[in-house]
Amino acid sequence: MTITGTHFNYYLICHRKLWLFANGFQMEHTSDLVYEGSLIHETTYTHRPEKFKEIEINGVKVDFYDPKEQVIHEVKKSDSHEEAHEWQLKYYIFVLQNAGIDCRYGLLEYPRLRITREVVLSDPDRLTIEAYRHHIQSIVGNAQCPKTIARTKCKNCSYYDFCWSGESDLE
Repeated sequence: MTITGTHFNYYLICHRKLWLFANGFQMEHTSDLVYEGSLIHETTYTHRPEKFKEIEINGVKVDFYDPKEQVIHEVKKSDSHEEAHEWQLKYYIFVLQNAGIDCRYGLLEYPRLRITREVVLSDPDRLTIEAYRHHIQSIVGNAQCPKTIARTKCKNCSYYDFCWSGESDLE
């Protein structure tokens, strides 16, 4: 199985979301929040496609890679899942470096918040990524979908209606 950045991100947010996505239940196209994130990505840094490269390696697609500075730029709408964003970016660095592409670090950018964070990949991070990859494969390969998590964490998820349809509105 090819593990993408989306798999990695969803693993750190919700195992059920990961399983559903990896098993063909893709709900992102129904979400206004996902659409808003796409618009921010497309309209914030309009000159980047002229200066930076889009790279796709082993199922991982990096939208903005600066080959001169050897830096990945990852744009996100909000920092509500910052840890997942950080590990997704570390995973991108890991994949590029393993493919022989020089990548010194990544920049995690939240244009609406006017925040940019530098993300580096350490040797202990590499071990964590290997463990996460193994666990992602285990979750995705399981015949049963993982249980739902606390509903309060789900309210802005594109899978919310799918996971909670038929459930009472009581928390």
